[in-house]
Amino acid sequence: MHLFKNLAKNPKFWIVLCVDVVLLALSHLLANAIRFELTLSNQLLRQSLALLPLLLLVKIPSFYIFGLYRGMWRYTSLNDIINILIVSLFSSSMLISMLLIGNRFAGFSRSVFILDCLFTFCFITWHRVAIRYFYQRYGNGDGLFTPNLPAEKKRLLLIGSGDAAEKVLREINENILLPYQPVGLVDDDPKKIGMKLHGVPVIGCVDDLKNHVLRSGAQEILIATVAGNREQMRRFVTLCQQTLLPFKVLPNMGELINGKVSIKSIRDISYKDLLGRDEVRLDQDKIGGYLTGKTVLITGAGGSIGSELCRQSLRFSPGLIILFDSSEENLYNVQMELRHEYENIKTLAVLGKVQDLRLLDSVFRQHRPSVVFHTAAYKHVPLVERNPWQAVYNNIFATQLLMEASIMHGVDRFVLVSTDKAVRPTNVMGASKRVTELLMLAYSRHCWDGTFSPAWSRAQRDADACAQEPSPMPTAHRTRFMGVRFGNVLGSSGSVIPLFKRQIEKGGPVTVTHPDVTRYFMSAEEAAQLILQSGSMGEGGEIFILKMGDPIKIDQMARELIRLTGREPDREIEIRYVGLRAGEKLYEELITEGEGIVDTHHEKIMVLRGAETIACTMLGDQLERLAQKSQSLDNNGIKETLHQIVPEYTPDYAIA
Repeated sequence: MHLFKNLAKNPKFWIVLCVDVVLLALSHLLANAIRFELTLSNQLLRQSLALLPLLLLVKIPSFYIFGLYRGMWRYTSLNDIINILIVSLFSSSMLISMLLIGNRFAGFSRSVFILDCLFTFCFITWHRVAIRYFYQRYGNGDGLFTPNLPAEKKRLLLIGSGDAAEKVLREINENILLPYQPVGLVDDDPKKIGMKLHGVPVIGCVDDLKNHVLRSGAQEILIATVAGNREQMRRFVTLCQQTLLPFKVLPNMGELINGKVSIKSIRDISYKDLLGRDEVRLDQDKIGGYLTGKTVLITGAGGSIGSELCRQSLRFSPGLIILFDSSEENLYNVQMELRHEYENIKTLAVLGKVQDLRLLDSVFRQHRPSVVFHTAAYKHVPLVERNPWQAVYNNIFATQLLMEASIMHGVDRFVLVSTDKAVRPTNVMGASKRVTELLMLAYSRHCWDGTFSPAWSRAQRDADACAQEPSPMPTAHRTRFMGVRFGNVLGSSGSVIPLFKRQIEKGGPVTVTHPDVTRYFMSAEEAAQLILQSGSMGEGGEIFILKMGDPIKIDQMARELIRLTGREPDREIEIRYVGLRAGEKLYEELITEGEGIVDTHHEKIMVLRGAETIACTMLGDQLERLAQKSQSLDNNGIKETLHQIVPEYTPDYAIA
């Protein structure tokens, strides 16, 4: 009743209702006219008119019950048309049943009611589609006519004729405010040439892109297809560059939180499009099982991986996301993004350092997180190499303190984000991350007792006082610890790509450390998704290793980034080799020789099980020694102690 009152106040409802009444009457009269070959006698006409009130009393309420007056007809879809078909069949069946019960159909032609049902479906569908067409052609959704149409629409040529291209064309057709006019599609499948998609023809193959641009008069190109590999996307980009037209790309599904392709999501081509990474397949049920409705704490939430973990977690509806970060600007940015773009998700921003015992204890006591993703760390290799005590405090002791807090407050899962630099490390940053892996393994095996809590006791000594007296360390715990190890993330704060872009904008030179240096790369979206998946797979003590694909030469990356700006490396932008930086090595590895790894059920994730660890008492003593060396800012002493903990670490004592 409340819904009907609201409808009754809307004048558009009465207009639609009156038109429906006319169309239903017309359907019935036309059905009689066709049945009797357009020769209606006075008796048949009187019979038809006498039946009209009953017909309207059956059909109009049926339309209301089935929701035909609750839809927004400017957005009529296939589902709405199917609903019209169902209600047409239902109402006609009701009418026929009433006549059969009332007078056993005496004096009525059965074929009239079949024709009446058909005409009802056709006329009502035509009415709804006409409303949609009117709004698409003339309306803007707020008023009757669109006041500010684009003065001139760009002629758009699309590469691809699949699902993504279909969604883009549909959106352009439905929104007259978009400044695009599709003029053609090109595709690698020659069988599609001559076919049409939403009225736009497939005019040829991608390899002849330059000719098709000239023929169609295109002014901009959109890559609206998912490239199967890196080479295919590079081919698309090269062909687009040859046309000298601006070109854009649709993001892959990993970048779209809701999975919906939209013309609003198109952007300039970036290097991650050239990676050619396959879309990540997620086990939604498993991830939802440990995230949905739970409190999730993410350290380093303002960083590239932390912020993307926040975004990717949203699809699983956590109860609360605690954003923990020491950078005010980064924390503010991610908080505002989540607050304004994802209003239904509850977030809490905590500004501070993980090694702040009082803050950490307070957060865990008040909010009781079930899942912890630890991404916070110092990652800049040369800076950490020259300030190794910061790696000790921020990477090692902060992680250990967070692990112990998780144990004390009953966290279910703790996911440590590690790095490929922890494999046979040649720098302090990598060695410090390897120590955190060893700590994770020690805690996951319950390889500690009340005396092995140096981080907690050390923090108590350093703090003036806790907000509340900390709980005693338990003798057993249920926290499942696991690590995730992967390579470089495109666009992260430690990535070389932002530096290259700034250098290219200034006209060069672009500085590359060595012509043969290679690195593994993946996008932040892919890394975050695989971290979430790994978190669902761990039972405790695993180090998951993400398959990074083939390593990429940094020199090649620099050259491709220059070409993306329309310039030529070496000729227009100089590439200068400056030598390896402090602590760098030519090649990164994901696996130490001798580590036993096995595949998992996920094609992009491997797992390292049964890794050896060192004795807890020895580890505790070495950590205490590391703390003493860090307090005295003893550069070489820190490196020497790290080497004792991580024998495969090869320190450079010359760097001070």
